[in-house]
Amino acid sequence: IGYSAPAEAGISRDLQLTLSEYSVFGSIITVGAMIGAVVSGQIADVAGRKGAMRASALVSVVGWLAIYFAQSASSLDFGRFCTGLGVGVFSYVVPVFIAEIAPKALRGGLTALNPLMIGTGLSVTYIVGTVVSWRMLAMAGLAPCIILIAGLFFIPESPRWLAKVGRQKEFEIALQRLRGRDADVSLEAAEIKDFIETIDKLPKAGIQDLFSRSYIGPVIIGAGLMVFQQFAGINGILFYASETFVSAGFDSGNLGTILMACIQLPLTTLGALLMDRSGRKPLLLVSTSGLIVGTLMSAVSFYLKVHGILPEQVPIITLTSILVYIASYSLGMGSVPWVIMSEIFPINIKGIGGSFVTLVNWLASLTVSFAFNFLMSWSASGTFFFFAFVCAMAILFIVKIVPETKGKTLEEIQASINCGTWVA
Repeated sequence: IGYSAPAEAGISRDLQLTLSEYSVFGSIITVGAMIGAVVSGQIADVAGRKGAMRASALVSVVGWLAIYFAQSASSLDFGRFCTGLGVGVFSYVVPVFIAEIAPKALRGGLTALNPLMIGTGLSVTYIVGTVVSWRMLAMAGLAPCIILIAGLFFIPESPRWLAKVGRQKEFEIALQRLRGRDADVSLEAAEIKDFIETIDKLPKAGIQDLFSRSYIGPVIIGAGLMVFQQFAGINGILFYASETFVSAGFDSGNLGTILMACIQLPLTTLGALLMDRSGRKPLLLVSTSGLIVGTLMSAVSFYLKVHGILPEQVPIITLTSILVYIASYSLGMGSVPWVIMSEIFPINIKGIGGSFVTLVNWLASLTVSFAFNFLMSWSASGTFFFFAFVCAMAILFIVKIVPETKGKTLEEIQASINCGTWVA
């Protein structure tokens, strides 16, 4: 609910929060998500992918109920923390689960459905938040959690996880259900078994092994993409969208946030459709190039405002720049890092590696969301010039470091990274 401009105003008004207090309040969900990220891999490895999602949904239900019934800032903070905890686990286990069950020809697009649904939820929140209270938004948050808990009873567990824990019969049944009753899964099943048998011969991996020669490749790729995703400024721009538009000269932030919602969904859909056709790297490069354009336009618009140049045009330039930014982010940078994260770690270290990369994402998110308003108070144009510089560095990283994973099995991707052929 922190991403809805009216909800932001309602929370600040009802709780009488100052700017610094609201910045801390808005970061609480990120703190919960960071803790969720730390434990997500272990939960998913022990309880299974479905078990982790079920636990996350239950914690989120507790959080939404706490927010709805909150009568004080502390009880509201507890609710935000619980929902953040659930989101932290979800942000790791959902893309991993989808990547592990999807056929290679559809894996990118199916994994991208996760950020597509997140974008849909944000878009609905933007719009619904203009007509209902933040308490009613909290109650609406219960619906997807309840649907997920019920739906998990009807879908199979990840075949790769079942094979990893030695449940061979269930592994074969789950793979057959996922590929269809008449599909021949013998070749795919044999490939998965062979890879897991090879992995099982290795010593049990710990957190220290992430930085060994064998696994440093996927760590650099995954963590690097997450850092660039967040330090491009997305959480600051979304969380303080209303204030950004007002500071640019609009009477209200509602128009801008509604337009953002209208753009986000179709562009995220387009990105999901292109994922398995154009590939991951081209989408990232086009998306990041658009982010540079959007941030530079924003920087220029705030520079013009400060110096009193073209005052009537500044709000339009700012609105256009933020919409270009959101469109570009939705096309690739919002979803592709999560797709690649779900593909690059071998099954024996996927829990630890995925948790670490997810933690890096949320730590970067916390830093940006907490610092954004203070940076804007220091220099609005300087803030967006910094984001543009980060995006420029991201392009170099993508070109030189990030591998193309389109059309490859998870085992092929992980083998190529381990033997060093992923470096451009």
